[in-house]
Amino acid sequence: MEPIVGAADPGLDALRRRRAELGGSMAALEQALAQPISGRHPAWAERVDVALVELSADFAEHVAATEGSDGLHDAVLASAPRLSNSIRRLVAEHALINGLIGDLLARVRPPVAADDVDMVRGLGAALLARLVRHRQHGADLIHEAYQVDIGGET
Repeated sequence: MEPIVGAADPGLDALRRRRAELGGSMAALEQALAQPISGRHPAWAERVDVALVELSADFAEHVAATEGSDGLHDAVLASAPRLSNSIRRLVAEHALINGLIGDLLARVRPPVAADDVDMVRGLGAALLARLVRHRQHGADLIHEAYQVDIGGET
């Protein structure tokens, strides 16, 4: 089955919506991490935790939609088996990112010491950078498989 360049595809529309939701969660985490502490690090940690929980849920949806049965990866492999190595890399990135999310979640659970704020911010920034690269790798895969740009925005 040859991909149709520029064709409307309900699966790709859903992918774009999930991509936008994940992007919104990433932006919320970035904003929470950047908030000033002003001597109120427990409230700061709570905001980071809330944003991270949302991001975690959106990322879990992303993983289910790509790796699940009849998911995006199955569809790509059916039309472009040559991309199997790219898919393996994306799956490995899922495991790595899930580990980063889990680690950060554990570190923002109360009580968070004021001395740990910089470390949490650094881990959060590293997570966001990893997610940006992962999203670009995913967009590259879609483009290679279907010659469709799902949006490279981060």
